[in-house]
Amino acid sequence: MVDHREDIEGIDAAILMHPKVWEASGHVEGFTDPMVDCKVCKGRFREDQLSETPCPKKPSQKVGQFSDCDLTEPRQFNLMFKTFMGPLETEAAIVYLRPETAQGIYVNFLNVQQTMRQKVPFGIAQIGKAFRNEITPGNFIFRTREFEQMEMQFFVKPGTDMEWFEKWKELRFQWHIDNGVRKEKLRMHPHGKDELAHYAKAALDIQYQFPFGWQELEGIHNRTDFDLSRHQKYSGKKLEYFDDQSKERYIPYVVETSAGCDRTLLVILTDAFRKNQERTWLQLHPSFAPYQVGIFPLMKKPELMEISDKLYHNLKKHFRITTDEAGSIGKRYRRQDEIGTPYGVTIDYDTITDNTVTVRSRDTMAQERISIDQIITYFQEKIETKT
Repeated sequence: MVDHREDIEGIDAAILMHPKVWEASGHVEGFTDPMVDCKVCKGRFREDQLSETPCPKKPSQKVGQFSDCDLTEPRQFNLMFKTFMGPLETEAAIVYLRPETAQGIYVNFLNVQQTMRQKVPFGIAQIGKAFRNEITPGNFIFRTREFEQMEMQFFVKPGTDMEWFEKWKELRFQWHIDNGVRKEKLRMHPHGKDELAHYAKAALDIQYQFPFGWQELEGIHNRTDFDLSRHQKYSGKKLEYFDDQSKERYIPYVVETSAGCDRTLLVILTDAFRKNQERTWLQLHPSFAPYQVGIFPLMKKPELMEISDKLYHNLKKHFRITTDEAGSIGKRYRRQDEIGTPYGVTIDYDTITDNTVTVRSRDTMAQERISIDQIITYFQEKIETKT
């Protein structure tokens, strides 16, 4: 987002902001889930997820589906973590941990635009922690109280918003494919009118087909001018953009892309997992592999170790490298396959005489002899140009 595009700036906004920010965004009033209590088991549950929630006393049955349950009437529970700023715990000292990173971008919109001399359309992106006081955390990583968000707010001229919405949904879908995720495991789920948030003109989810079903990976939303208009109203500060060329003044519309960093990593790991009768391996894109090249002297002999050490330090300047001398060469290959190392380099006694090494591919297990003099160029072509 930031490094590869000139029209997107990076930011690291505050986690604790003025409580008026969350009033303006609607979180204080509307960021709630319906909660019920069970008078029998003393558990607390989300009222809209009872059919998916096992009873603490009878885990084989869902909450509310048997006669012993005695549930209270649902009441709205705000999901924001509340705390106090300063020494006194008074109403005036209340602050909230941010439930999303987007609002920090909106309140800094003009600061970034003017400082970086950006012209609409442009975006502001950040990665950071968000916090939600979930009633029933769980469902693996899909309901946690602390998680990492990757969000980008793209500010556009009103009237061009749907054009940019279409562009960003294609760009974000392709980004996941470029990360090595199989296209057939991804799909777009447009939001119907009954699914749209109150601020959204259009929205869709990019979903991934996990072994346990389709789950949201990223959301793309046309948020219109809702956010900037609300912050302008509550702060009393104008958040309008002035176009020098057309002499127009307007509040930009926002096209948002919002992804979970934790979910993205889970998708990459899940999609990379491979297993057959012969072996298990992670078919990770080289960008995400913990090591890109493993170096293996065939035996722990001084003449082979000398070449191995020299090659290790030369390649380490360009790639993420590991080395392993313990066990048979086959076991070393398997160990690297399981953590996703794309290539292995074996130094043997032929290396001493002809200055070549064996390069093995993780995915195909094919092997070829490469001159040490050409090894950096070889891996640059294999790794750095891989899409």
